Amino acid sequence: MRKDVASFAVGALLLLLARLAIAETPKLNVLFIAADDLRCDLACYGNPEVKTPNLDRLAARGRLFTRAYCQQALCNPSRASFMTGLRPDHTGVYNLTDHFRKEQPDIITLPELFKQNGYEAVGIGKIYHNLNTVPAGDPVSWSRPQILFWGNHRMDQPQATGYTNVPFDRLPPTQCYDVSDEAYLDGRIAAAAVQALRELKDKPFFLGVGFWKPHLPYNAPKKYWDLYDPAKIPPPSPAGWPLGAPEIAKHDSSELRGYFGVSKQGNFPAADIARLRHGYLAAISFVDAQVGKVLDELDRLGLAEKTIVMLVGDNGYELGEHTLFGKLSNFELDANVPLLIAVPGQRAPGISTSSLAELVDLYPTLAELCGIKPPRALDGTSLRPILENPARKVSDYAVTQHPRPVDFKGTGIMGYSLRTERYRYTEWLNWQTGEIEACELYDHANDPDETVNRAGEKDFTDELHRHQQLLAAEFQRHPPPWQKHASSAAQHNPQTNSISP
Repeated sequence: MRKDVASFAVGALLLLLARLAIAETPKLNVLFIAADDLRCDLACYGNPEVKTPNLDRLAARGRLFTRAYCQQALCNPSRASFMTGLRPDHTGVYNLTDHFRKEQPDIITLPELFKQNGYEAVGIGKIYHNLNTVPAGDPVSWSRPQILFWGNHRMDQPQATGYTNVPFDRLPPTQCYDVSDEAYLDGRIAAAAVQALRELKDKPFFLGVGFWKPHLPYNAPKKYWDLYDPAKIPPPSPAGWPLGAPEIAKHDSSELRGYFGVSKQGNFPAADIARLRHGYLAAISFVDAQVGKVLDELDRLGLAEKTIVMLVGDNGYELGEHTLFGKLSNFELDANVPLLIAVPGQRAPGISTSSLAELVDLYPTLAELCGIKPPRALDGTSLRPILENPARKVSDYAVTQHPRPVDFKGTGIMGYSLRTERYRYTEWLNWQTGEIEACELYDHANDPDETVNRAGEKDFTDELHRHQQLLAAEFQRHPPPWQKHASSAAQHNPQTNSISP
């Protein structure tokens, strides 16, 4: 009897000690950094000509995902998706004006989840979309009002002595002025983030820092332009439209064409393309320097060992490749985004992974790493296994989508794109009938630049059908809204509806 009592007492004591240890375990902070229109044109992603020393050192201490993909290559839908953990078909956001709370008024966003679990949630810069949504940003997400997050990208002109703002309709796509970093929004955002870290250092925090660049206009301070020799910046490759690709996959590069002095139709002159590519690289290096300031302060305050750092681009970008400028399509360059995650005690730091990942995975990843249970079922999957072992995988494919027309309001065509280990398959579906209007299949083992659409070739028939079945299975798991509109006779059936490109 005494032995039983003693055993019970020892067990109770051990349980109490374990609970106390858990209670005293400090919460991991989160530094969540987003960059606008940042494609994988970085030194750490294999382009040594691009000057990104701070992103490179973040990659060296964490995990770099070479194949991470956005859910839609457009700011508002992409950010609404990764900040809620839901795909665009579930947020109802496909354009630049709809707010995710229109369809999901009670949804708990990523920073809101942390706020509800004892964190100070602070937003600085562009985390959600920056214009034309109601409400502006998402006030309920944050513990205090968000700052430096709202307005037109064209308003980001130098705040410097002797400079007069150019009217929006006269603003060119590139500018090069010898001004300080703080003359532009991103310099001021970095300064505000440094100050926020000092204020938050003694409490658990979720700090969202959103940089507005390298989005148009390309107007980084002159010192970042000077990092590059224009003569050594290569032209776009591939410059031509993919052989056999359907016209519906195109867009008119309207964002760039809206700037002063840019051709409103037809091909872009070679000199203009060279200048734009130079300006984009300068903007990347500008953002890199601002990230460096924030990381330096994190280290100086001794917070790096208890802070998860996640850096992500909201969508990819084309700089003249495939005849296109901007995002707005489903090609690899549009869908593939930088994703860097550094976790305290990171296993195998500095080793990249080619495992497929999606931005919809960010929400469950951060929640699991910080021991927080999400309030609902999410569309993504935690990337924690890959953070622990870069050879592991959590998904067999990634899904990106984009509509036609681009300013989608519920009628038209939706392009769904699957990225598997070797292929990219895109299916353009009629939103009203569910019928396949066109399809694309690119073989990344032999054609990583996506120059030839193989969907109509006999040798690729089996792969075409396999990917059609994969997408059909995805629709079974996550029914898209078009299924509500399509008649039962025209429901998506890849066996009967598949067509040549």
